[in-house]
Amino acid sequence: MTRTSFAYRLDQVTHFFGDKKVIDIKHLEIPKGSITGLMGPNGSGKTTLLKLLAFAIPPSSGCIFFNGRPEYPFSPKIRSKVTLVTQKPYLLKRSVFDNIAYGLKIRQDIKDLKQRVCRALDSVGLTFDQFAFRQWHELSGGEAQRVALAARLILKPEVLLLDEPVASVDTRSAALIRTASLAARRDWGTTLVIASHDLAWLFDCSDTQISISSGTLFATGREIIIPGPYIPPEHPGQAWTKQLEDGQTILLPARSGAAKTAVIRQENICLGTTGETSHEIDNRIKGQVQSMHLTGQNRQIMATIAMGEMSVMLGTATDQAAAMGLQPGTQITLLFCSCNIIWR
Repeated sequence: MTRTSFAYRLDQVTHFFGDKKVIDIKHLEIPKGSITGLMGPNGSGKTTLLKLLAFAIPPSSGCIFFNGRPEYPFSPKIRSKVTLVTQKPYLLKRSVFDNIAYGLKIRQDIKDLKQRVCRALDSVGLTFDQFAFRQWHELSGGEAQRVALAARLILKPEVLLLDEPVASVDTRSAALIRTASLAARRDWGTTLVIASHDLAWLFDCSDTQISISSGTLFATGREIIIPGPYIPPEHPGQAWTKQLEDGQTILLPARSGAAKTAVIRQENICLGTTGETSHEIDNRIKGQVQSMHLTGQNRQIMATIAMGEMSVMLGTATDQAAAMGLQPGTQITLLFCSCNIIWR
């Protein structure tokens, strides 16, 4: 019997939609019992990667190992061990009770079924008496997402994959989904892979953060992806640019070779004012603070800042944050030099 400390190992995995390559991963290992945060812009490949990890689709090439063994879509060995919660909840056209109990019935594991369904509902903040016998169409969006999660949690999966689980739900449902998801690792040692635009939550709860762009992984969470499309220069050797949806333009260095994604490290971006005049700073991009939280490790303030369609997370000392008057809603300028942007 193969023993390994990794839930997953991916080797030379690619996936195509038609002739478009959407996943290109040379090597990836995800330890058992870990929480991996998956970040990236829309269309970067997050959902496709989660479907591959869920064995819902086969890779175009390469091999995906689960618990040290190569596995394939719909294998009975992994069917009840790995589960995926999608951004849009999928429920069977039946009662909440039957949705949550469905997986156990398939397993023919129906001992104490009512009590287990009750506990699963309770874990996502729904009461048995009020919700168990509601029909699927009688639920709000947040309630439906919590029922979908309860239907996975009742199986006590080895791996729980979450694709933007709180993107389209109300604030209370989002908090309950976060709590119930993380409790799976605490209670059963479940491995979690979470794709989310909620960067503050990902950095707070995950052991490792992975950025993905154009299907390629960037294994350090300190690299910020500047997503395409990019505008080429009129003349070779000149700067490329990235046009943000709000009309601002990011200057990029000249691109050469097969590199396709622009990235910059967090420490090369400063928070400041448009009045700063350093000649090295050729990018002054206005943004708005979306959220802030205090990190437990170095007592820094981590601020999530939106600029156009991009969101970045930057750290600053608490006294500096106070001096700048940082709070959610604050308008701030991000200062960085195009020479610190690299192509990957």
